[in-house]
Amino acid sequence: MHTAESVHPALFSRLIDGLYIEALVMADEARAYFDRQGAADKDRYDTMTRLSFTCESLKVTTRLMHVIAWLMTQKAWQRGEISTDALGDPKYRLGPAADTDGAVLVIMPSGARQLVEGSQSLYARVLRLQGKMEAALKRQHAGRESVVAASVVATSPALELIGRLEKSF
Repeated sequence: MHTAESVHPALFSRLIDGLYIEALVMADEARAYFDRQGAADKDRYDTMTRLSFTCESLKVTTRLMHVIAWLMTQKAWQRGEISTDALGDPKYRLGPAADTDGAVLVIMPSGARQLVEGSQSLYARVLRLQGKMEAALKRQHAGRESVVAASVVATSPALELIGRLEKSF
């Protein structure tokens, strides 16, 4: 059974909605910071630090956009727009996101550091949720395959004949 199917639908919906709102708010905070305050903070640093700052702003944005896209996929699945089997397709997986170098994080202003850490935390939580859902989906498929195999064995006249012959001899 899919993890989302094993949890009460309203609870799963609230979980996804909560994460979605958190991601949208954080994306808006990141945009506001990097457009305004981040530009002023960045100007205080040397060229290499400014370059690192710019790279980190892109990493934050990438993490958040991957999370938002994955959560939108879950919402589409809840509305029946995507089948449970289709959720296993790589195009519906959480996209990869680069880690932040700890040495770079230490030199960043506190506002940027909070956004980096917040986006990493949110990404990690959604990645764990995806992992649990995929594991449940694999178990569901394995269970389905064994049921299908058992029904083929039980309904195949040729296999039934072979079984009777084996018992006779």
